[in-house]
Amino acid sequence: MARPVYEIDLQAFWEDPYPDLARLRVEAPVAYVPQLDAVLISRRDDIFREEKRTDVFSSDQPEGLMTRLMGQNMMRKDGADHMAERKAIFPAVSPKTVKQHWLAQFRAATTQVLQDLAPRGRCDLVRDFAMPVSAEALKAVTGLTRMRADEMDAVSQGMIDGCANYAGDAAVEARCHDSTRLIDDHISTMWEAGSGAGAFSLLRVQQKAGLPESLIRANIKLAISGGQNEPRDAIAGTVWALLQHPEQLQDVRSGRATWMQAFEEYARWMSPIGMSPRRVAQPYGLNGVALQPEDRVFLMFGSGNRDERVFARPDRYDLHQDISAAISFGAGPHFCAGAWISRALIAEAALPMLFERMPDLSLEGPARFGGWAFRGPLEVPVKWGLVN
Repeated sequence: MARPVYEIDLQAFWEDPYPDLARLRVEAPVAYVPQLDAVLISRRDDIFREEKRTDVFSSDQPEGLMTRLMGQNMMRKDGADHMAERKAIFPAVSPKTVKQHWLAQFRAATTQVLQDLAPRGRCDLVRDFAMPVSAEALKAVTGLTRMRADEMDAVSQGMIDGCANYAGDAAVEARCHDSTRLIDDHISTMWEAGSGAGAFSLLRVQQKAGLPESLIRANIKLAISGGQNEPRDAIAGTVWALLQHPEQLQDVRSGRATWMQAFEEYARWMSPIGMSPRRVAQPYGLNGVALQPEDRVFLMFGSGNRDERVFARPDRYDLHQDISAAISFGAGPHFCAGAWISRALIAEAALPMLFERMPDLSLEGPARFGGWAFRGPLEVPVKWGLVN
């Protein structure tokens, strides 16, 4: 059959993609969206199954935005090439390294951010807490320890905006190029031994594995593109969700639920990583829709995580529901390599330490959200202590 066509309003989709995604799941689960020049796959089970078929849905996208703007990193490779680079970075991101090496550093950095923040009595949780906590962790993990937290946040945002720039905005592309140049400058500064990059950093473990310099640089940019905004947005977003649902916050505080449940339910519900692109490598039929070589396909994780066929209360934040089928970190060979770092940073450092230091934390105004390829809060105003 001819592939269905579904029209969207790009601004409305950026502000809130979920109404369109719900319609797509029901009316056209495999549909071409001309405003994105891509075929969107929106049902969870289709995404989970098809992502593993790398012979059809290839991550190798020579003309894709990420490859053109950041270089060909391991996320844009399949098979042996992908696995070789994944193996090279594993010593930096393994569960053992996270537990024995990174977690203590995450907690120390979070302690310092909270110490600086506590006297203020109010803040924007995104800018003033989640951003520096995420950035300080990423500085250590990448090895770019001389970069300021606000620089790390800015270059990450510049790259993810560039990678989602399907409208072809020249100003967005220019900011992305500025971001990659700044990262390259910091990599060059930290390249030699003795510069301050830790032995378990992505820079050092890739050097030890003997990867070419071009790949090391591309993979560090990849880590920054996702390793800053996603934890930042998940930290601030989970806090907002818990403050919006005080009974669930109390369940966590009393031990009836865990901080990990709170985070993972938020990651399902709001999906900081909303989409992953693929290139069709050979003719293929999916649910009766014909796909042709070089078609661009978007695996819509944010839609799959709200699939009413899979989740009991898909549009509600409910940390007690079964979310074992969530695809927040992807599926198959491209499962997020930084998942263990994110879980430790958010659920074992940022969330418990914030609520312990500021037990009377409360919202001081509405939160604003945006994005569909990457989605998160733009600001979350909060207060604590004696502020009225």
